[in-house]
Amino acid sequence: MSTATTTETQDLAPVSAESLAALLVAGERPPRPSALSASLTFGWRAILKIKHVPEQLFDVTAFPIMMVLMYTYLFGGALAGSPKEYIQFLLPGIMVMSVVMITMYTGVSVNTDIEKGVFDRFRTLPIWRPSVMVGYLLGDALRYTIASVVMLTVGVILGYRPDGGFGGVVAGIALLIVFSFAFSWIWTMFGLLLRTEKSVMGVSMMVMFPLTFLSNIFVDPTTMPGWLQAFVNNSPITHLSSAVRELMAGAWPTDEIAWSLGWAGLFIAIFGPVTMRLYNRK
Repeated sequence: MSTATTTETQDLAPVSAESLAALLVAGERPPRPSALSASLTFGWRAILKIKHVPEQLFDVTAFPIMMVLMYTYLFGGALAGSPKEYIQFLLPGIMVMSVVMITMYTGVSVNTDIEKGVFDRFRTLPIWRPSVMVGYLLGDALRYTIASVVMLTVGVILGYRPDGGFGGVVAGIALLIVFSFAFSWIWTMFGLLLRTEKSVMGVSMMVMFPLTFLSNIFVDPTTMPGWLQAFVNNSPITHLSSAVRELMAGAWPTDEIAWSLGWAGLFIAIFGPVTMRLYNRK
């Protein structure tokens, strides 16, 4: 056996380094993908994950429906006299609350891919480095849109009537998606920083519940104590909820829109670089 192997090895022609190099570089290298192309590719990957694991849509379908029904019929009679009257105030706010809370799953997805070792492969690719993170957020933007449409549909069935018409509704949802895209950078940071997805969920809940409940989503802040109003009136969720509510009502709240976009820009400016620094060093 060893004699045959030795003879076969001796019959092979030696390969020079020059011929090997010529073979490897003989073909033209494909062009490097642009930042937009790479980001859209990773966004499509996030959408395909939803296709293969449809259970991920539970939090953008069943959860929003449950939220609308529960809060409308629990608080409607006590706060506004009837559920139909209350839903005119509640629906834009509860839409903001539900979509913003969904953003935490971005960090969970990032952490899961890290644990599986997928990021090790991504970091070796000749692509724009932030495209991996941007792809996650672009994929989640579809989930935010689905959740908004589901909640709006349920609200219309229950009696909600947006005076702003189709244009006001689209403007409100667009502002909500832009804000949520920016807000998600916080959770991508935690997804890279924390060790397990349970830790990401725990920190997310600890931040999200006070931030969303201490706002004008459910009630007018004028009924709150003065010291609490100072916090609520300056909360990014309050500004966003007011902007979406007024846009759907047919108004154009310039100040609230400016505040919402300003908060969105601030989130990206702070947490975007921090996320990418952690990603490059992870």
